Amino acid sequence: MNKFPRLFLHGLLSVFLMAAAGSSVSAQEVRIGAVNLDSIVRDSALAKSLTAKLEQDFSPREKEIQALGVQLKSSSEKFEREAPTLPEAQRITRQRQLVEQDREFQRKQREFQEDLALRKSEALQQVVDRANRALKKVAEAEKYDLIIQDAAYINPKLDITAKVIDALNSAK
Repeated sequence: MNKFPRLFLHGLLSVFLMAAAGSSVSAQEVRIGAVNLDSIVRDSALAKSLTAKLEQDFSPREKEIQALGVQLKSSSEKFEREAPTLPEAQRITRQRQLVEQDREFQRKQREFQEDLALRKSEALQQVVDRANRALKKVAEAEKYDLIIQDAAYINPKLDITAKVIDALNSAK
């Protein structure tokens, strides 16, 4: 005889018994809330200010790298036009210079991306940490028993995301 149906029925019976026991023991109301962390990270004043600071800090480097890319492209196009008429030694020298320019451009671009990703990660962690503290304050002040984060669907009656954003914005 197959044991799966018997085990399944036993497990189902256990769940019903626990639910029945829990409902008779607990007569008090359970307060449940839900938050959307993506909205908090996107819409809070802290997140917006950190994003603006990152853009301000990294904008000069980004412009410098873009200028290097334009310069490299221009040098490469000039070399392509002049290469057939250049003496062999000069052509090889300019080709090596272009390769070195490209290598330097790629290195700076990679370093920029790594630095930007690191700073974004640090900023995100800072927002999440402060959001969790604000969430805890809201939950304690309004006596929530359970807060669900990033659910597939949140009933607007249970959504306390705006309250957490307000608490985070006022906590500066």
